Amino acid sequence: MIRNTLFLFFFFSGIIIISILFIPSLILPQKIVLFGGKLFGYWSIFCLKLFLNTKIEVKGRENIISKEKFFIAASHQSMFETFFLQTLFNSPKFILKNELLKIPVFGWYLRKIGSISVQRNKISKDNFGLLDKIKDSAINSDRPIIIFPQGTRVLPEDRSPFKKGVGKIYNELKIKCQPIAINSGTVWPKKGSLIKNKTITITILKAIEPGLDAIEFTNLIEKQIYFELDRMI
Repeated sequence: MIRNTLFLFFFFSGIIIISILFIPSLILPQKIVLFGGKLFGYWSIFCLKLFLNTKIEVKGRENIISKEKFFIAASHQSMFETFFLQTLFNSPKFILKNELLKIPVFGWYLRKIGSISVQRNKISKDNFGLLDKIKDSAINSDRPIIIFPQGTRVLPEDRSPFKKGVGKIYNELKIKCQPIAINSGTVWPKKGSLIKNKTITITILKAIEPGLDAIEFTNLIEKQIYFELDRMI
């Protein structure tokens, strides 16, 4: 319990301090703000190791796509991956719920780094143009887009079907997909206390080439990621 409290206090205190220090960067070139995002990632790793004795293991680095455009589809069990993946890839862009952009300071950062917002469970004018925004972002930037096909954070044992939207995005972008399985919920679960002396494993799976139909792709990536998560148990 004490370790949980210490982790949460120091982690969020650090996030607040970094955010305040980088407020001036909001009027400076975007790359400075992106560096702040990487600091968030390294700070989360530091706190997990220091207070919870967490080991971070990355597998499949040889599968990382380079020198061409791609997007990332990752499992989503905790806040960890939103921070950590910024240290592993070239300042990725996130597709996230619109409510996050309304958070003072934090939301300003998300807008500055080019995050793509979506109105969850709503039919809106913005959502109708979502695929166009994602495609324009992928074409005009070397930064990969990150998608969480489960739609939200889930418990480690959750094996709900992936959202159909990931298949639509894959068909629209016509570029490679980098699947990633992350079991972060075994340490930092969506609900309940954090768990010490565990390992967070990040497995970078082989790229999926463009050319499949949306349903076939969604089924394939769901099977691959859940198979890898089951192996981590």
